[in-house]
Amino acid sequence: MSLSVTSEIGTLKKLLVHSPDSGLGKVVPSKAQDWLFEDIVHLDTIRKDEYDYYTKILLYFLDPEKIKGRLTEIDNPSNNRAFYKPEDSNFHRSDKVIELEWLLAEILGDPDIKAKLVASVCAIEGCTYAKQNELLNYNAIELAKTFVSGTSQNKELLFAPIPNFIFTRDIGITIKDHVLLNKPAKKARTREALLARYIFFNHKFFEGFTKNIIELSDSNHSFLLPKEDDDRKITLEGGDIMVVSENHILVGVSERTSSEAAAKITTMLFEMGLMDKVSIVKIPKKRDYMHIDTVFTQVKRDVWVMLGNFSRKAVKHEDDNAVERILEIKKEEKIKITQFHRKCPDNPIQFESLEDLLIDISKTDLHCENEVKFIFSGNNEFPYSAREQWTDSCNLLALKEGVVLGYDRNDKTTEAFRRAGFNIVSVKDLIQQFESGEITAEQISNTFITMPSSELSRARGGFHCMSMPLLREPITK
Repeated sequence: MSLSVTSEIGTLKKLLVHSPDSGLGKVVPSKAQDWLFEDIVHLDTIRKDEYDYYTKILLYFLDPEKIKGRLTEIDNPSNNRAFYKPEDSNFHRSDKVIELEWLLAEILGDPDIKAKLVASVCAIEGCTYAKQNELLNYNAIELAKTFVSGTSQNKELLFAPIPNFIFTRDIGITIKDHVLLNKPAKKARTREALLARYIFFNHKFFEGFTKNIIELSDSNHSFLLPKEDDDRKITLEGGDIMVVSENHILVGVSERTSSEAAAKITTMLFEMGLMDKVSIVKIPKKRDYMHIDTVFTQVKRDVWVMLGNFSRKAVKHEDDNAVERILEIKKEEKIKITQFHRKCPDNPIQFESLEDLLIDISKTDLHCENEVKFIFSGNNEFPYSAREQWTDSCNLLALKEGVVLGYDRNDKTTEAFRRAGFNIVSVKDLIQQFESGEITAEQISNTFITMPSSELSRARGGFHCMSMPLLREPITK
């Protein structure tokens, strides 16, 4: 398999995803926040009416031979969603839209890997010795389902589900031809990090790339630090990493990624010669933001979507005093941006605002001659800016430059895209156009594809979160 990501907007060719599994249907209100969910979701709706469209649109763009001409068969209720189930013989098995559970089942076919992973999972989940031996008797497909959902083949809940496994961005990030694996800040994500590690080091898809896998180790004094000294610990999630050009990467410091991790990543990337510039974007440690990709993402080389709280322009309120508004925002929403250069790391550059950084990326790294445009969450109007950012208006996935996926519920943001010259099309309509041959993926440009989102948005992650790109075409200068 080829691995290469040198931008956020190059045409997407391969990515890792994970379809909602039965574990999401077991999240209960009393445990939702422990498992990093804000709400409970309805499993059938999130699968059939929402995420299945995500799988379809990805296949039409990345692997159309797997889906074109098959919609009637795929959507037939009698097939019971076999096309989407990695354990079923009719699963799509795309090597471009790659399902993590499928890869996990394949590596568990190796008895040695199976024994090691069963022992590791049972250790972190506190299973009995008898239960560990029982799991060793499962076949690979059953065991993969159990590791992900927490449920045994007898429908017994053995350990907590890992509902965040659908957010594949956070398990790792492709940096050129390397993969940086995460170190989750929250205990609820420990098992998914373990499963990802085994997949990347053992699956045939990544054969030959194991020397290019980057793991972050704890500092030698981390175990001595008090719990409240979290920023000295090494924690990292992929939503805080953006490869914005061949030689420039952004690293967020957030609720989930520590300053210590950002410093270590910067040093490693410089020593390995992978990057010439690393920009550290420090955002408030608030659940509202979580990662930098909930605050901004790239649409085109000269177009970005972002939250107005971090803009030079104050969010527009209908009835407040201008001075009061500016003072309030400056007090509550602080962002600090420091850019380090490999040749002179002791002389970093400071950026006053997020817009200044993004303009510099577009102009300096991506050689844009046009004016850089910003599309704001909720059209930068209060209270819609905050409401729609909460439901991931800034967390968009670029399928190629200028063609992005986002939630249909963020009306003001969608209208802002329309005013910026983008076509707005629903995924349902677009799939029918693909199927009829009215249009092809290659013909689409400057388009915001709206995705159904009544349940998916409750999980607090958008399509940028639900993707781990493995291969993007390089963007030309």
